[in-house]
Amino acid sequence: MTELSVEVVQTSSLGDRSYLAHDGQVAIVVDPQRDIDRMLALAGRLGVRITYVAETHLHNDYVSGGLALARLTGATYLIAGADEVGFGRRPVADGDEIIVSERIRLRVVATPGHTFHHLSYVLDGDDGPAGVFTGGSLLFGTTGRTDLLGQQHAHDLAAQQHASVRRLADLLPDGAQVWPTHGFGSFCSATQSNATESTIGRERTANPALRLETDDFVAQTLAGLDAYPAYYAHMGARNTAGADLIDLTPVAAADPAELGRRIADGEWVVDLRSRKAFAHGHLTGTLSFGLDGPMSTWLAWMAPWGAPLTLLGDSEQQVADAQRELARIGIDRPAAAASGSPEQWAAGDDTRLSRLTTATFADLAAARAGTPPRGLPAVDVLLDVRMSNEWRTDHIDGAVHIPLPDLPARGADVPAGTVWVHCGSGYRAAAAASLLQRAGRQVVHIDDAYADAADAGLPIVAGN
Repeated sequence: MTELSVEVVQTSSLGDRSYLAHDGQVAIVVDPQRDIDRMLALAGRLGVRITYVAETHLHNDYVSGGLALARLTGATYLIAGADEVGFGRRPVADGDEIIVSERIRLRVVATPGHTFHHLSYVLDGDDGPAGVFTGGSLLFGTTGRTDLLGQQHAHDLAAQQHASVRRLADLLPDGAQVWPTHGFGSFCSATQSNATESTIGRERTANPALRLETDDFVAQTLAGLDAYPAYYAHMGARNTAGADLIDLTPVAAADPAELGRRIADGEWVVDLRSRKAFAHGHLTGTLSFGLDGPMSTWLAWMAPWGAPLTLLGDSEQQVADAQRELARIGIDRPAAAASGSPEQWAAGDDTRLSRLTTATFADLAAARAGTPPRGLPAVDVLLDVRMSNEWRTDHIDGAVHIPLPDLPARGADVPAGTVWVHCGSGYRAAAAASLLQRAGRQVVHIDDAYADAADAGLPIVAGN
């Protein structure tokens, strides 16, 4: 007989995982992303039929594909009965048992904390509990954050999160696998972990919720929370109402004249190429959000919600990939797109093209010492666009701090003069530099790893 198997479908750009558990014939899908074609293709390759779709909670970081997948496959859709939603589903609650097949059973466990009505699903096979789908409850070495439903609830939910994780540990043997939805870079995670798999036993030694008493866990959790993407405000409502199938057909192509009009109107025209390609040459007024990084998270966080977006890629496939990523978080149809090169987007008019000056932390140290190399400009302003927790850990002495998501609204707070801008790796600094360049500022993009700043001789200080 085919053994019980759990397949992982990763969405690394959002830091999430979805799961398909099967016995060789029927399957249950847990926390599917919006682009359900990946799940359908996986089920097809395995030769299994999806009969159940389960949500651990109403998600805040992406638009769920659960409703669309259930409707398309005829599967039963499991959602916490305490969650009021605008569509038909099978309500489930603590203690319920779902018989998926003779070899697959789910036990529903209430695990509030990440949300009020969060559920986990224990997967039982012939030999007992194989593992547990924990959603935003027990993660690898951490837990889901507790402030997404409002700061006024964060303390109480953190205490509930502690109790929920303890309950799972009490219910399950050390060998049971832990299958979380969040925690791989998602802002739904209280802290980040590099682990790729875990068990209840491993979590007993690694997870703060299982090592700390309630008050200490709550204090540590709340102290570690940083800002989260602004678009999260729209995800819960979308999932409560229910999202239908997405339309991933190509968007309207924009010619050079239209691109010029959109840029002149102040719209967000986004260059998806790598930041190095953007620095080498780009259409003046465009913004750098390379598809080789967490494009959708930062772009959707910063761009005005509902405003038109235009995507520029070096190929139609790059544009299509970006369109898929944006659809996962509710940006269903970009206004326009173009593929090719900056020279094509400018229709051969070199006056419509710009470059972005780049540097390293060693260059910054030299420039601060009064000897900028390779004709680089002097440093009037050093801008750090990392998040607040990163800044508080340590930062370069004398830097100005504006977190990247705040920059569109706080551009006027950047002091006058040439701005050298950095982040942790170079990705966020590229987005910031392009925003400042669009605003007419002279900018140097420090495309370097912050870990190298101290070795370059730059003075590092801690705290505010």
